[in-house]
Amino acid sequence: MRLRILHALPSINPAEGGPVEGVRQLTKVNQRVGHQVEIVCLDAPDAPWLAGTTTRVHALGPGRGRYGYAPGYVSWLKENACNYDCVIVNGIWQYHCYGTWLALRDSPVPYFVFPHGMLDPWFKHRHPLKHLKKWLYWPWGGYPVLRDARAVFFTCEEERRLARESFWLYDCDEIVLNYGTEGVPDPAHDYRPAFLAKHEGLRDRRLLLFLGRVHPKKGPDLLFRAVGQIRRAGGWDPALRVVMAGPADGDYAGTLRALARREGIEDCVYWTGLVLGDEKWGAFQAAEAFVLPSHQENFGIAVVEALSTGTPVLLSRQVNIWPEISADGAGFDGDDTIAGCRAMLERWLALAEPARQTMRRQAVATFRQRYTAIVAARTLLARLFLMLVHDSHANPRSPGSV
Repeated sequence: MRLRILHALPSINPAEGGPVEGVRQLTKVNQRVGHQVEIVCLDAPDAPWLAGTTTRVHALGPGRGRYGYAPGYVSWLKENACNYDCVIVNGIWQYHCYGTWLALRDSPVPYFVFPHGMLDPWFKHRHPLKHLKKWLYWPWGGYPVLRDARAVFFTCEEERRLARESFWLYDCDEIVLNYGTEGVPDPAHDYRPAFLAKHEGLRDRRLLLFLGRVHPKKGPDLLFRAVGQIRRAGGWDPALRVVMAGPADGDYAGTLRALARREGIEDCVYWTGLVLGDEKWGAFQAAEAFVLPSHQENFGIAVVEALSTGTPVLLSRQVNIWPEISADGAGFDGDDTIAGCRAMLERWLALAEPARQTMRRQAVATFRQRYTAIVAARTLLARLFLMLVHDSHANPRSPGSV
């Protein structure tokens, strides 16, 4: 029995980070076993990242403003919902989410929601004025969307627990699913030349990798300050480089560059910009550790990708999958503070090489056991089958229904 699944996202631009990559990976696995998967988004039809996409994409934008209002979204979904067994909404604060509710609230086609960490209370504490604006939106544009969803999917138990703390008006059917990625395409292949050919200045250097959006939420300032303290204390190897891999063109990136100068570590930091494909996998393989001192991260696709290459991870305890990784011995954890980040780095730098090799082997084992795309896809499909088959028996809607 094959499912017809429609994923809804605000954009499929790979620069948007984890949710886009997660959908791409789930889609690839689901299509491989014969399910029909399509995507609807609020991108402009001529957006450059749509070129070469093998999955059928319905680009109904461009969406207006940061909210992404697209006038034709609801009517398109109402007209086409019958072509799918379900719709999976990724993210909650843009129009694709509210528009899905408007289109399907009275439809026999169920929808599911992946919040992708967007209900974490960190945002409430870090940005109280923005949270107040969200409260004005929540009773009519957020709460009913989750309440009426067939289920709300969380990628780990910690994300589910924290989601209840953002708004007291909260009611939904919560389900925790495995989540993951395919990881490095060929574990036996050496991708490092693809990375180092573009970044000759990193040859023969020891690398600590930060890969992702250069954003305050991810705590790169903590990393810079911790490195500055370690260097001033005499504990920094001159061969070490902090590799900042990700889009870094905004005001915050400029602030970080200035911080590096003030901390006296400008020569220790190397900026690559966005890395994709073989270059990205080469960056993971070339690094001796991946560092993410984030203030909030519901899952962290890049964390799991690092594990797949055998690269240990140094994570703050605000990355919600840290307990499993720490328990497995695939990395170190610490507070999302300068002191916490410094302690993680110093533990890694003090580690003997045999212990590092053991941790590298465990990183791969943790990935294969917990975070592969196949495990994630099977878990999702099993849940969808159970609920959709139950619903079709209770309320059949068409001969082609599950």
